[in-house]
Amino acid sequence: MKINDRLIVPLDVEKLNEAESIVNELEENITTYKVGLQLYTREGQRVIKMLKKYEKKIFLDLKFHDIPNTVVGAVKSALELGIDMLTIHAMGGFDMMEGVAKLLWQRRNDGKHSPTVFAVTLLTSLDSAFLMDVIGTTNRSVEDEVVILAGAAQSAGINGVVAAPQEIKSIRKKYGKELLILTPGIRPAGSDKNDQQRIATPFSAIKDGADYIVVGRPILQSENKIKTVKNILKEMRDGLKNS
Repeated sequence: MKINDRLIVPLDVEKLNEAESIVNELEENITTYKVGLQLYTREGQRVIKMLKKYEKKIFLDLKFHDIPNTVVGAVKSALELGIDMLTIHAMGGFDMMEGVAKLLWQRRNDGKHSPTVFAVTLLTSLDSAFLMDVIGTTNRSVEDEVVILAGAAQSAGINGVVAAPQEIKSIRKKYGKELLILTPGIRPAGSDKNDQQRIATPFSAIKDGADYIVVGRPILQSENKIKTVKNILKEMRDGLKNS
């Protein structure tokens, strides 16, 4: 896998023309774009068609979380769009994840395109205070919870997990290289952390074993987006050499 295939840029904008402007500006430097709730809710399949026009890979990040039958149905609908990656919530439970995994296995068995599915463990905006105050967990750390959820996803047959940089090493140590790890909360050195609580640099994330990283605001808010992307790719290459 080429290094720029491992860098995902989220199209965290409101309108289709804004998203297309980003794709045009970054040209061949970025191969995969993340489409999240904000843009997809407004533009729907139009943004998918736009990315296909530019021959980009599509990461549909809608984080499906519902009863198993509903999520499997939603994933079926998403597959009709011809996407390459998508997310579900690990906290939706084992049966939900297994239902999705079985659906994808059947598609592969039928010779159909099957995207990579990532189970979201804990959002990077959450911390130990959330676990204690809301969920009531007091005897396990955020890292412990993430590792448990990652194990459930792997057991259910899911391709990979979304986890914060701080959990990469623990997941790799526990479950090996077969489980893909996609890591948000990535900020190049000197960048603001914004609303992310658990962050790291591109260098350290790749060094620790992340397969994919998502970098949004440091690129999207940059005055020279291509230069910023190239600097991030250099950090990633250096991290890979030191892994």
